[in-house]
Amino acid sequence: MIHQLLAEFMGTALMIVFGVGVHSDEVLKGSKYRGSGHLFSITTWGFGITVALFIFGDVSINPAMVLAQCVLGNIPWMMFIPYSVAEVLGGVVGAIIVYIMYADEFKASEGNIDPVAVRNIFSTAPGIRNLPRNFFVEFFATFVFIASIIAITQIKTPGIAPIAVGLLVWAIGMGMGGPTGFAMNLARDMGPRIAHAILPIKNKADSDWQYGIIVPGIAPFVGGLCAALFMHGFFGY
Repeated sequence: MIHQLLAEFMGTALMIVFGVGVHSDEVLKGSKYRGSGHLFSITTWGFGITVALFIFGDVSINPAMVLAQCVLGNIPWMMFIPYSVAEVLGGVVGAIIVYIMYADEFKASEGNIDPVAVRNIFSTAPGIRNLPRNFFVEFFATFVFIASIIAITQIKTPGIAPIAVGLLVWAIGMGMGGPTGFAMNLARDMGPRIAHAILPIKNKADSDWQYGIIVPGIAPFVGGLCAALFMHGFFGY
């Protein structure tokens, strides 16, 4: 159990190093890749998740996936909270590692970059704030994400699953990511959001916990639950 919890923690942390790292690259003053755009960012998220899955193997790195696996009987219910906590803590630590790596760029950006843009390096935010619609976007994206991964994992060819999941993240990010930034994962958003709140970033924006809890916090669980029920009821998984 300890080994699996550590794998969830480290896998999530590595995913966040890639993801928050690429947003730091794209936003912060002094970064060599500043202004590279959404294609650069989404591709790095997809490849980063593939790498994390190759290294750490059979991990969820997403509390919504843990919930789905508990519903399907693949993970004991008593592990739902420990797995989820390990993943959120991994998100916090991964974001702190990125802050240390980009400390000079964060300092160079003080007073030059909108504090909201700095916060959005760490956590997701809507393009247009409409909480019911934002909730639906995150719910539906997570539903497609979790249902697709459940289907992908039925393919037993070695090495296929990590690559396919990375391509899935890339496709969802490109096709559904515009409204909310496609968190689909409490640990992906809440962990770095907590890190942003505790890190010594000057003139920081508020953490926007209302949005963080309602949209990337709750909606992925609803999407993951519905995905598990659909894949069980329709395909018999």
